[in-house]
Amino acid sequence: MAELVITPVSSKADIAAFVDVAYRLNASDQNWVANLRSEEVSKFTRGKNPFFAHARVQLFLARRGDRVVGRISAHIDELALKQPPEQGMGPGTGNWGAIEAEDAETAQALIAAAEDWLRGQGMTRVLAPMNLSIWEEPGLQVLGHDHPPMVMMAHHNPAYQGWVESAGYVRVKTLHTYELDVRNQFPPLIQRIVASGEKNARIVIREADLKHFDRDAAIICDILNDAWSDNWGFVPFTPEEIAYTGKALKPLVQPSLIRIAEYDGEAVAFMMTLPDLNGVQRTVNKRNGKPSIFGLLKLLLWLRKPRPADMRVPLMGVRKKLQSSRLASQLAFMMIEYIRRAAASKFAAKRGEIGWILEDNQGMVAIAQAIDSKVNREYAIYDKAL
Repeated sequence: MAELVITPVSSKADIAAFVDVAYRLNASDQNWVANLRSEEVSKFTRGKNPFFAHARVQLFLARRGDRVVGRISAHIDELALKQPPEQGMGPGTGNWGAIEAEDAETAQALIAAAEDWLRGQGMTRVLAPMNLSIWEEPGLQVLGHDHPPMVMMAHHNPAYQGWVESAGYVRVKTLHTYELDVRNQFPPLIQRIVASGEKNARIVIREADLKHFDRDAAIICDILNDAWSDNWGFVPFTPEEIAYTGKALKPLVQPSLIRIAEYDGEAVAFMMTLPDLNGVQRTVNKRNGKPSIFGLLKLLLWLRKPRPADMRVPLMGVRKKLQSSRLASQLAFMMIEYIRRAAASKFAAKRGEIGWILEDNQGMVAIAQAIDSKVNREYAIYDKAL
């Protein structure tokens, strides 16, 4: 067997190899969903992904002879370094992510290369995996490999957990996603809470306005940065990242699935729901992320009218001044209920998914449990001193 060699990515050809190895290594996993290759290339390219504007990033490839057998990213988010250490990030904390490996030896060598690079950059601790930021695909999947992920969620080879933990990593946080049948009405107590809110003239739950997409995106981001600022793992979402993410998600935006809650005329909460793009991508994407002409046409037609489509709630937030109040819970239940109705009636949705949610986020866990949703996938974030 050829010698295993780890090299830094230094060219466009290397970035292409970095992206392509994921398609090859996951081709036999029927529950892995191939994202569009062009989007993956953009994600890992400086000058395209605004994450690079506030982060030091080094990508690595593993080769045996001419064969690429793995990859990993090592990165230091300058905004994360400024966060309080008790919130998970903080000074001296670097990350690695995007790991793909053919075998345990390759995984161990890639992790060691990422650690060496982080150590050379002055880091004293690793929090991983992050692909690339906390806002994208954090954590390593450790539960729920028997079904495909929804849009913007990761799916990993089950063997990776053992390979990572054997490298000395200890789980520090667990993220959950929750699944529910959106065709079913919520329990009577939740219905009463929603009905009470509908009688309150001070509360308005409005749809996102596509004619003012940039304005509503800015409102959502402002609430998000305020609502999440004390959460574990928080890193501010920059205006450039808002624009980049908004452009990527705009084809999926359906006004009835994105709600902004106003109280006395002030926007105080939001809930974003996306039709599950992965459901159609599984049928149209080749395993290399390049759909055929007919597959691309099917994808474009589905984007114009995503029906039937299951749903994922990737983000929601309530301004800090209202958190832990009855009003916060009421607004959350109202937005969830309005989106549930639209998902079932307009998009023929059957399944909904909420998350990720930190296992110790008591408020969000309580909301998820109150609407009879159940944990369907689990992701682990690990810690290691350098």
